[in-house]
Amino acid sequence: MKGLSFNLSGDRVFAGIVLILVVGGIALFASAALGLLAQANGDIGKIALTQVVLGLLPGFIALFALRFISPKLLLRTILPFYIFTVVLTLAVFIPHIGVTINGARRWINLGFTTFQPSEMLKLSVILMFAAYLAQAKQSIKEFKYGLLPFGIIVGIPCIILLLQPNTSTVLVIGAACAILYFLAGARWRDFGLIVLGALVALTILVFMRPYLMNRVMTFIHPAANASTTGYQIQQSLIAIGSGGLLGRGYGQSVQKFNYLPEPVGDSIFAVFGEEFGFLGTVLLVILFVAFAMRGLMIAAEASSQFGSFAVTGLTLLITFSAFLNIGAMLGITPLTGLPLPFISHGGTALMAALASVGIILNVAAHRAKRRPATA
Repeated sequence: MKGLSFNLSGDRVFAGIVLILVVGGIALFASAALGLLAQANGDIGKIALTQVVLGLLPGFIALFALRFISPKLLLRTILPFYIFTVVLTLAVFIPHIGVTINGARRWINLGFTTFQPSEMLKLSVILMFAAYLAQAKQSIKEFKYGLLPFGIIVGIPCIILLLQPNTSTVLVIGAACAILYFLAGARWRDFGLIVLGALVALTILVFMRPYLMNRVMTFIHPAANASTTGYQIQQSLIAIGSGGLLGRGYGQSVQKFNYLPEPVGDSIFAVFGEEFGFLGTVLLVILFVAFAMRGLMIAAEASSQFGSFAVTGLTLLITFSAFLNIGAMLGITPLTGLPLPFISHGGTALMAALASVGIILNVAAHRAKRRPATA
């Protein structure tokens, strides 16, 4: 029975970490959603329904489907999936299909709610680049097999995302793929060119786009505009600080009522900090660290190059998003708008995260058998 249990899960430890994050996330989401009662446009029923219908249910279906799919079939579906998500992401620019919210055109109108294709695009880019690296690993030191494919596979989706604009998603995709490229054996010079190019592009974007400059200036001087651009970070720090050591208690957050912007969105960590205090936030950080460590261990034991690259990329994608969100709420990184994986509101993001878990567990189930140590 022990062997059967392990085989069904793929990796019991990793599956257990994810289960804790998802179940705990549902409970925290329910608490944070109460803050919407104080907002005129806060439709709790609709938000909760979309989180379940577009996130939790399809997410678990995708998780189980991808956990048990044949590795060969998974590989064959990657290119069509990549093309589909690129086309779907381009669809946001089509009038009456794409939806503009807060100056960004990132969503597709489904009538009863919206769908954010960039969340699925993140997944497809990682898988596509992992599949390519596994196939061309011995040749990536050459420009036409290294930097050029990187620019096509990763660069084209990033350009589309920058046009929306969606800079935060570009950051996590670019960082994860750059690390994969380096781990695959890229030359230091090529890796350095990618990093330098990214820094130059980001600097240009900051000066070209006022909202990015505002985020940078708020990060440098968080108290300078406490009632405008610095409002979110100020309210977040108040919430986390008022939680003290043990927190106010589950459901007892005050800041979620008409103080914290997006209490169910990218500010949800602040709600958690207020309700569960310093010890609770440390535990949550430990869970994400454990998620990263176990994911990278699975990658190291993968039976194929593709499995190793795919798991590494997906683990980094989720971990980067988590720590950029947490860092922003603590004021140690600029605000990005990234959701807290498995926890924040965003049905598409939750579905993509659970689908990623399914692939990681699939690789874990097929990993090479570990040999016992010999004297």
